[in-house]
Order: sequence, then C-alpha cells, then structure tokens
Amino acid sequence: EAQLVESGGGLVQAGGSTRLSCAASGFSFENAAIGWFRQAPGKEREGVSAINFADGRTYYADSVKGRFTISSEYAKNTVSLQMNSLKPEDTAVYYCAVDPKGLLPSWMLEETFYDDWGQGIQVTVSS
Repeated sequence: EAQLVESGGGLVQAGGSTRLSCAASGFSFENAAIGWFRQAPGKEREGVSAINFADGRTYYADSVKGRFTISSEYAKNTVSLQMNSLKPEDTAVYYCAVDPKGLLPSWMLEETFYDDWGQGIQVTVSS
C-alpha cells in the first residue's frame, strides 16, 4: 500500500514562498501519477499540480500557473511543490496523492482518480 507524507508549509506572508514535499513509498514511480491538491475552509478540494512519471509531463491549475512548480527527486522518492508569489487565497490544507498505475492527461488534476492520499499539511498565507 502506498504511503505519502507531506512536509513543509506553515505560515507565510503574501508574496513569499514556501516548499512542500511529499515523501512516497510502497509503490513504483515508473508509471505513477502524483498530484498536489488543496482544500480551503468551506470549499471543495481542488487539484493544484500533478506530475506523470510515465512521460514526465506536469500539470497546473490555472490559478497557480507561473507561481507553483512541481518537481521530483526520483532517487529520494519525493515530489515537491515550490510555491512562489503566494496569495492569501492560497491558504488551504495541501495534500499529495498517487495513482501508481498512472492517469490519463485529462484526469491528472481530478481527485476522484487518485488512490492513496497523505494526511495533508496546512499552508497559511497572511496578507
């Protein structure tokens, strides 16, 4: 069974940066899809970014394009999310998730298709 542990985050001022990491184990990265999702208070969970290890393609929600960057350290089984130019509306609990079998491109930011999830980590952006 896949295990995912998020780290990083915390309290950041608007305009600042932070980096989230997702340490993954229990599955092969070879064809996996790993995504970052977030859930703000009172809102539904939404896809933020994802990476497809089968072809290396990355995906971003429009709201974070140009500000967030997803990357992987294959040897360390870690996927990171660098978050720059943070805004108060980025405040949320952030989750990483995996589908070890991989996903179609149109599914990469859809939480329904992911099998296993981390516990989540809080990111708070102060104005």
